[in-house]
Amino acid sequence: METSGLSLAEGRKNIHRYVIDMPSTPGVYRMIDGAGNVLYVGKAKHLKNRVSSYLNVAALNTRLQRMIAQTASMEIITTRSEAEALLLEGNLIKKFSPRYNILLKDDKSFPYILFSGDHDYARLSKHRGAKTKKGKYFGPFVSAGAVNETLTFLEKAFLLRSCTDSVFKNRSRPCMLYQIKRCSAPCVGKISVEDYKSLAEQAQHFLSGKSREIKDALVAEMQDLSLKMHYEKATTIRDRIRALTQVQQGHGLSPSTIGDADVIALAREGKDCCIQLFSFRGGRNYGNRAFFPAQVGQNSDSEIMRNFIGQHYQSQPAPPLILTSHMLDEAALLEEALRLNSDYKIEIIHPLRGDKREPVEQALRNAREALMRHLSMHTAQAEMLEAVQKLFGLEELPKRIEVYDNSHISGTHAVGAMIVVGPEGFTKNEYRQFNIKREDTAPGDDYAMLREVLTRRFLRLQDEESEENTAKRPDLVLIDGGAGQLSAATKVFEELGVQGICYVGIAKGPDRNAGREWFFMPGKEPFQLPENDPVLHTLQRWRDEAHRFAIGAHRNKRSKAIQTSELDEIPFIGPGRKKALLLHFGSAKAVRAASMEDIQKVDGISTSTAKVIYEYFHGEAD
Repeated sequence: METSGLSLAEGRKNIHRYVIDMPSTPGVYRMIDGAGNVLYVGKAKHLKNRVSSYLNVAALNTRLQRMIAQTASMEIITTRSEAEALLLEGNLIKKFSPRYNILLKDDKSFPYILFSGDHDYARLSKHRGAKTKKGKYFGPFVSAGAVNETLTFLEKAFLLRSCTDSVFKNRSRPCMLYQIKRCSAPCVGKISVEDYKSLAEQAQHFLSGKSREIKDALVAEMQDLSLKMHYEKATTIRDRIRALTQVQQGHGLSPSTIGDADVIALAREGKDCCIQLFSFRGGRNYGNRAFFPAQVGQNSDSEIMRNFIGQHYQSQPAPPLILTSHMLDEAALLEEALRLNSDYKIEIIHPLRGDKREPVEQALRNAREALMRHLSMHTAQAEMLEAVQKLFGLEELPKRIEVYDNSHISGTHAVGAMIVVGPEGFTKNEYRQFNIKREDTAPGDDYAMLREVLTRRFLRLQDEESEENTAKRPDLVLIDGGAGQLSAATKVFEELGVQGICYVGIAKGPDRNAGREWFFMPGKEPFQLPENDPVLHTLQRWRDEAHRFAIGAHRNKRSKAIQTSELDEIPFIGPGRKKALLLHFGSAKAVRAASMEDIQKVDGISTSTAKVIYEYFHGEAD
């Protein structure tokens, strides 16, 4: 077997060199190829014995033999225990994304509910990222939908504010949320600080799993108010009880018997699998999410789930209880490793019957359904990629397609955009925007903008390829535009010496009529596809996604430009003077062109201040 310039025998020999002096202690090992890329990260209770097993290449499957053949060197890190090695393994897998490890692809942070702690009237909000803000956090919620739904219910049941501090400070009358009974209007004194704090405490108790106690207390309060004939207040309490009941009934399966727990279920079809995660806190359902681990290969279900748990809880706090659909071979080791990052006992259970089995069964059903949907979409995407391959005469099925577009208004705030399409559909973490910034790119010159974008993109690609990293090389480049844009792209590729990449211009038909697009390719006559051709619809969708992303980038840039100005950098020019200057001249550019005498005519600008402004733009005044 020959792989990447190495043979299986050479790879085995390279590993043997490290085995000779390898310690017989717990630790983590890394297989590394000749370019310095990490191929695999593994943990071991006994490093020497574990790595020695790779020397018996005849007993390894084809995938591992390929890894051995690519191995040029190794790195070893010893640890005090196997549990520490397990934690370190998960951390290094997340850091290096080795091609032969099972990878958890969807690893963005989970949202929390935050009760702000720096205001007399605590604000209720969704929070992602580091917990740097003062206050109390509840979560994590597995999905944004779950946290948004919970926030809405909390507003109805506890009438807590969701507005920012600046909005709160500047209110002179209640907003619409007060009118629809989703806020107690503390901004205009409709509720005292003490009563509002009581509501916030009730909401926090509710999120901690004390919903029954809160509801019973509200019922008692409503009855007492009714007996005292305070019917309006009693009606408000009644509405809160109704909202609270809706919360309790609206989340489907919410097993109060398990308290704080995560439920993890795995469904598998060949080399494709789905892991469904349900999260429960205080007996309430905090949402669910489907994960599709990459590079599963021939690993067992137990090994896949162990890798998922090891990687997932690197960035998320583990609950005291984790219920799994499969028996884990190293459950005790995982418990010990997770406990190292927590100050409480963590238990991993594979329930076979009883109350704890019910949420596992539901998670398993969801995992199977999500996997079927995923496979169906994947099959449709593969079929469409095959059709695109045939249409444009590609030698192989395209694995990475880049689509480019520009956006600007009369040349101002110009941006270029690149989206990426792969076997899984849109790869949004690979999207890139390019601020048009070169002096030789004339404002409003679409061809020059495209040349700048493509030059910067493919110069960077060449730098990456010089380091033997070809993973980001596109198989197909689609450009929004016709013959002129295609000519601009051809010029860039010729100047940079880019070869082996198919590129196509897509131009709208007469009157920019979608459905009558023309396709332009080097050395070929322009052609069209039938209006009902599914390939045309797919290409239109890709082009429209690039257009959407470009417009969004342009709007963001324009918004930032509106909020900032050259005037912000001038000494003694605060918000009031800045506003006066912009109202008088219309723009910072007009202020730059104005004489000192004209600047002095602005309300609030003295002679000395006018001199400061003029000198900032022109140097010393005459």
